[in-house]
Amino acid sequence: MGITMFSYRTIEAYQDWLADNPDGCHQAVRHYLDVIHRLENLNAFLEVYADEALARARELDERRMAGKPVGRLHGVVIALKDVIAHQGHTLTAASKILAGFKSIYNATAVEKLLAEEAIIIGRNNCDEFAMGSSNENSAYGKVLNARCPTRVPGGSSGGSAVAVQAGLAMISLGSDTGGSVRQPADFCGVLGLKPTYGRVSRYGLIAYASSFDQIGIFARSVPDVARVLEVIAGPDEFDSTVSQSKTTPFFPLNRSYRIAYFKEALDHPGLDPEIREAILGRLDQWRQQGHTVEAVGFDLLDYIVPAYYVLTTAEASSNLARFDGIRYGYRTPGKGLELTEFYKRTRSEGFGREVKRRILLGTFVLSAGYYDAYFTKAQQVRKMLVDHTNLLFKEFDILILPTAPSTAWAHGEKMSDPIAMYLADIYTVYANLTGIPGISLPLFTHTNGMPFGVQAMTSRFKELLLLQFSHQTMQQ
Repeated sequence: MGITMFSYRTIEAYQDWLADNPDGCHQAVRHYLDVIHRLENLNAFLEVYADEALARARELDERRMAGKPVGRLHGVVIALKDVIAHQGHTLTAASKILAGFKSIYNATAVEKLLAEEAIIIGRNNCDEFAMGSSNENSAYGKVLNARCPTRVPGGSSGGSAVAVQAGLAMISLGSDTGGSVRQPADFCGVLGLKPTYGRVSRYGLIAYASSFDQIGIFARSVPDVARVLEVIAGPDEFDSTVSQSKTTPFFPLNRSYRIAYFKEALDHPGLDPEIREAILGRLDQWRQQGHTVEAVGFDLLDYIVPAYYVLTTAEASSNLARFDGIRYGYRTPGKGLELTEFYKRTRSEGFGREVKRRILLGTFVLSAGYYDAYFTKAQQVRKMLVDHTNLLFKEFDILILPTAPSTAWAHGEKMSDPIAMYLADIYTVYANLTGIPGISLPLFTHTNGMPFGVQAMTSRFKELLLLQFSHQTMQQ
């Protein structure tokens, strides 16, 4: 099979193909390098590890042909969002303030990928410090949606979504703090999973909001998502918040589910009518297939975005205090400055506009006069959401919401209106506030030609159930 003949469907099919192709990993990497080069205008990659990936592919081909046991991700070509540490490789969070910084260790998720013989092909562009919904906030230029380059790919993991959408990698990892895997997956027509908070170690993930952040997975098939999750999940001595429980290996199972949806979410005036009708149609279809489908009242919808932005910006103002120009990263060229002025200039010049906006907002809500009015109230909303969610999943298996209120919008359309941009997260932040897993399933195409889907969620640590439901849905 020549290089031009290579095509990818699933990890399982690819590894079956490798068994009959002595230089299969090398062929695959050459194929992806060729496609990345041809589509470099999408700006999905900040750096491509061409020589390293080819050398790794040769090494894996030799191991396989020598009859040695192969890893669960043997030869799988994976891209990493530029917030996930990869030892010896540049790590910038798409920010000027970390320009030229090289990671001195691997994220736990990366260690696990490499241990199972994956091939890391490069690092993906993203919104600066994972703050954004459109991938227009990167210090290294915006990412283009491969389906329609005049539209955004979603954010903040836009480069990772486009890497899978455009066939630049088999799998990519992103991070999801308020929808940053699920929303770009929706805009790009691929699968995007945010696992339960604590399912995957955050060690080596540059922190935005530590009680919300979770590494997520982009793929084209549910079994691929499941296999990667099984590899990267699990205990880690470097992350005290990670769960000690093992993931249950994925196996497909067709069954009937108890499905809930929030009536207020589908009746929301900000939701595109065509998306609303498509989801209502799919809910009817599930009813006809024998599933229980019920509308559930939810009177907290208008509180979730404000609560999310109060809490995440507060955490961000604390987490990003470490970027000061003293130990690493960008440093203002001003000489002889007093220390406070040095910090102010370095951070003003190094951070982009959106990052500065969120740091200022977070510092404000944590300030003495406003802490109770904002931060404490937002924590109370979060507690109410968690309680509501726990009750909901005593009666239902699956919660269905839209992933986003619209399809991908045009570049620049929301950049002058941060509130409109933030409201685009209305359906995704719920899963981060409550810590539950969520996945965006690419089911539909809008009359404007852009993809969209639905978001499915389950109770905490019920990823197997979520993936089984997702697989059953994607097969229909």
